[in-house]
Amino acid sequence: MYFSLATVIAALPFLVSASPLRSASSDAAGQYMKISIYRRDDFFPGGDSLINKDAMQGQIEDSMAKIQRGFEAFQRNTGKRHPSDMGNLLHARKIGHDSLTDFSNVLWYGTIQVGTPPQNYTVDFDTGSSDLFLPGPTCNTNCAGHKAYNPSQSSSSKDTHQTFQLSYGDGSSVQGEQYSDSVIIQGLASQNQRLGAATQYSTGFSKSRFPPDGLLGLAFQEISDYNAPPVFASFVQQAQTTQTVFTFRLTSSQGSELELGSSSLAGNAVTYTPVTQQGYWQVNMQSVLVNGKNVLGQISAIIDSGTTYIIGDDANVRKLYASIPGAKDASMTVGQGYYTVPCNAVPTVSLTFGGKSFAISPSILNLGRVSSGSNDCVAALVSSGIATDFWIVGDIFMRNVNTVFDYGNKRVGFSPLN
Repeated sequence: MYFSLATVIAALPFLVSASPLRSASSDAAGQYMKISIYRRDDFFPGGDSLINKDAMQGQIEDSMAKIQRGFEAFQRNTGKRHPSDMGNLLHARKIGHDSLTDFSNVLWYGTIQVGTPPQNYTVDFDTGSSDLFLPGPTCNTNCAGHKAYNPSQSSSSKDTHQTFQLSYGDGSSVQGEQYSDSVIIQGLASQNQRLGAATQYSTGFSKSRFPPDGLLGLAFQEISDYNAPPVFASFVQQAQTTQTVFTFRLTSSQGSELELGSSSLAGNAVTYTPVTQQGYWQVNMQSVLVNGKNVLGQISAIIDSGTTYIIGDDANVRKLYASIPGAKDASMTVGQGYYTVPCNAVPTVSLTFGGKSFAISPSILNLGRVSSGSNDCVAALVSSGIATDFWIVGDIFMRNVNTVFDYGNKRVGFSPLN
């Protein structure tokens, strides 16, 4: 049975180990549901607090490894090399296998249902990837504490007789078998949805580092390791949504929400920019401003809810920090790719899309002081360390705007938080 709900808003608890469902409300017509969600404030405390070096470990490497996997899947699926693929990104960055690559990037996660009868699972909603996977019943590597998906207990499950393997920067991998089954998010149902049942999780997906059970990708099929329609694409193809869009609002002050099938969260003042290369949600970022002054020109950007930072190419990031008085290269004190800015003068960095500039709050850009008594604070705009021709624009930016991902019109929109 298909559910024809016009709008659905799913819960996305941020790094919270408690139950994600605390309170819910719906409109009078029953058209949608809103569920309050919460953010773990000690992950990146910011302000006068000290940086969390453990949480920062492997952040840049993990994001670059994810993008590289997408490039490889794009080439397998399309027969063409992705225009932004410049080779092995981790190799270019000279990251050894002994570098810890945990999955401590920002996680916005919530509840979905899989199977018949439906079972609840928590997943990270990630616009920087395209596949859904959960731990399988035989997973005994880094799966303890996660709820397992057991295909034999679902009458709608079908074995596709295909495997999958996702490799990570620390040399570990997520691997398992592919199935198709029913997937439901707050009433929106995808039948015969491709998903993975992992027989092994990588170290970064252990419960202490990755609280949700699995991951649900929201990008395009071109970068799917399964080469199958992602969940939201299936919702659209199976006429589950009135509108072919989904919207993120990521803000601790007003409550964070993912809205499926509508852009009402974003209001009417949405500025759109077209997707330039289908696969990722990749668009043109027209400029970067520091304290209102234009310091960088047009750069290709991937909008990624599964990445914490804004990660840019080395040359442009160095140029940006050269325009900030008191900024310092923090490669030796914090880690490769990091920079500090004066704590008493954290700049306002703005990104321009579709002709409109959107500012990043200095309090969000600031990850915290380097050490007790230090006047230097670590900024969340970092360098990939290599000469990429694209940036990854993550949670640090998305927490300042409403972000609309328009699957039908292949565009991304932004609006100010109200």
